[in-house]
Amino acid sequence: MVKYLFKFMLILHFSFAFCFLTGCNVDLLGFFAANDLDERLQSRNDFVFLSDEDRNWTTPLGDTYQFIVLSDTHIEDGNAFNLEKLADVTAGNTEIKFAVITGDITQYGGERDVRKFIEIANSLGVPCYPVVGNHDIYFRNRDEKKGWNVWKNEIGSTNYRINAGSATIIILDTANSFFGKDQLDWLEREIKTGSSRVFVFSHSPLFVKGPADMQQMTDTKELARVLSILKNRCDIMFMGHLHKHMENEAGNVRYISLASYIDDREYYLVNVTQAGVTFERKKL
Repeated sequence: MVKYLFKFMLILHFSFAFCFLTGCNVDLLGFFAANDLDERLQSRNDFVFLSDEDRNWTTPLGDTYQFIVLSDTHIEDGNAFNLEKLADVTAGNTEIKFAVITGDITQYGGERDVRKFIEIANSLGVPCYPVVGNHDIYFRNRDEKKGWNVWKNEIGSTNYRINAGSATIIILDTANSFFGKDQLDWLEREIKTGSSRVFVFSHSPLFVKGPADMQQMTDTKELARVLSILKNRCDIMFMGHLHKHMENEAGNVRYISLASYIDDREYYLVNVTQAGVTFERKKL
C-alpha cells in the first residue's frame, strides 16, 4: 500500500506541475476520489450495463469473425463526435460480432456522457465491452458526483472476463496506470482457462515510443509479470491512452496501442480466421 501511495503522490506532483504550466482545466480533486483500485476490483462481477447474454454468449463465436476496437472517444457534454456512425458499420457487416472501447470513453465521467455511451453501445446490435480509463473516473463529474460512482451505477465492473466460445475476452482496469497484485493474480488464473483465442484490453499501455511519452505503466515489476503471464497464451493486447498507433511484440503476443478516436476518428476492424488475426485501421 505504501508503494501505491508513493506512486500516487509522484503522479499527483507531476500533474500539478503540468496543469500549472499548461493551464489545463483538470479537476485534480478527482484523484483523491478515484485512486482506490482495490475498491473497484471488489465489484469485479457486479454488472449493470452488460446482460448475461453479453457476457456468456448463447451463440458462441466460431473460428471466423470480426470485431471492432477503438479508444479514447472522450464524449463530452453529450457530444460523441459522430461516434453514432459506428452503428452504420456494424449494421452493414454481419461478420462483426462485438466491439470494445479501450478507455477514456468520456472526458469527465459525468452521468450524461456515460449514458450517451450506453445509448450508442445499445445501437450497435452487438455487445460493446467498455474499458475504464483515467478520464472516466479520475475527475469530478459535471453533476458533482465524484470518483467512479457513475461508472459503478451505470456500467458496473471495471475488470471482467467474457466467455465467447472460441474466444476469451479479458478487460483490465489500468485507470491508475498500475494493475495491483489482486488483478494480476486474477489475470494469471483466468488466462490458464482461456479459449483458443485470447484478447486482452487495457487503457494504459505497456510500451511507449520514447521518453516524451509519460503514460506508460508505472511499475516495471508489474510490466514484467504481465508479459510473463500473457506469453504464448494471448493473441493480441489492445491498449489506449497514448492517442498514437504503435505495435510491439513479445513472447508471441502482439501489443497494439491504438490511435485515438477523438483525434483521428479511427476504429480498428479486427479479422479473426483459423490462419490468424489481422486488423485494418478505418475512419468514421
